[in-house]
Amino acid sequence: MEKRRASSPPPRRKATPGDWLLAFPQLRERGFRRPIGRAERIFSATAVALLVLFAVGWSWSIARARAGGDAGLAPATATITAALTDASAPSVAYLTDAALTALATPARGESGKLRARIQAGGSPISPILADTIPSGAVATFSSGAAAESTSTLAAPNRPGIWNLALKIGNAIKPLGEFSVITLRPASEEKGGRLGLYYIGNWPAARKGRPGVAYSPPTGFIEVTQQNQNTQLSEHFKLKDFLPHDQQNVWPKYIVLDMKLVDKDELVLQDLQEHGINPAGVRVMSGFRTPQYNAGGGDPRGRAALSRHMYGDANDIYIDNDGNGQMDDLNHDGRVNIADAKVIQDAVNRVERAHPSLIGGCGIYSGTSAHGPFTHIDTRGYPARWIGTGDS
Repeated sequence: MEKRRASSPPPRRKATPGDWLLAFPQLRERGFRRPIGRAERIFSATAVALLVLFAVGWSWSIARARAGGDAGLAPATATITAALTDASAPSVAYLTDAALTALATPARGESGKLRARIQAGGSPISPILADTIPSGAVATFSSGAAAESTSTLAAPNRPGIWNLALKIGNAIKPLGEFSVITLRPASEEKGGRLGLYYIGNWPAARKGRPGVAYSPPTGFIEVTQQNQNTQLSEHFKLKDFLPHDQQNVWPKYIVLDMKLVDKDELVLQDLQEHGINPAGVRVMSGFRTPQYNAGGGDPRGRAALSRHMYGDANDIYIDNDGNGQMDDLNHDGRVNIADAKVIQDAVNRVERAHPSLIGGCGIYSGTSAHGPFTHIDTRGYPARWIGTGDS
């Protein structure tokens, strides 16, 4: 009898994820769906409703703003809104740049060249930022290792020179090349001194012409060897306004009105427009303490209530050749008071264009101690004179 050859088993097929359905043909034919619970249905319906409400509200707000021409919106708010509604804007990083650009513009002054703001510690910084910062944003102040953050836009309480940054979400953007300077209160002055620095005493408070304050200052900028090179504007540093006495005493304390620096920058801009290079500007005399005003240097021509003591006056000249004297600005081959008059002419033009910066301007001839110079201040009313000695 012939023996049958045993047949080999068929090759095994690899299982697939859908094979389990083969065992349940009723599911395969009808399709399988996971049971949906009642809680999940309620959640889904609520989420859809919220999304619809948000979309309707957002569309209504945009339509209303466009219909009203953005009327009533502050400039900063309008700029930020434009950034939010611009489809091409790269979200948070763009918003931070837009916010800083719009909010910080007033801090640059009428010249657009200021790089610092001086104010009492703890005071609102709304003069720096023209509008409230966006919701959820935080202003951060840093000075060396110290840092403070606030959502209420108030300057740090401690005296110092601070860098300002705005944080929105995960993006943080510094206000480039700009410092917030907080003052040391004048109440800390003892016996005419702050620390080792001798200041003296201001004359008794009195009222001059309308709008001019002769009250003693309420605070001082603390100037150290480390921060004296702080840039106040395009052409001026903090050290440019220091008195010339007590050379080895640190820290020093000064009073300075940034309106003066703003006016100086506008004068330099005007000179440049009239063909004079302003790069060599020098401050011959900035702030003076009462004790220095009374007897330091050459006191001839100084007023007992000199505006130098109140931080809104300085004496300047242009020295591009670096010889320590006024340059021949009118190109007549001589250096004399006529060159100081060239700067005064620029002051006159600036005051006509910027009446908020009106003040005094005197021209001085050279002496054995110094060359010609021009006094500029922001006292609040016009005054012109020709003087000798120091202003």
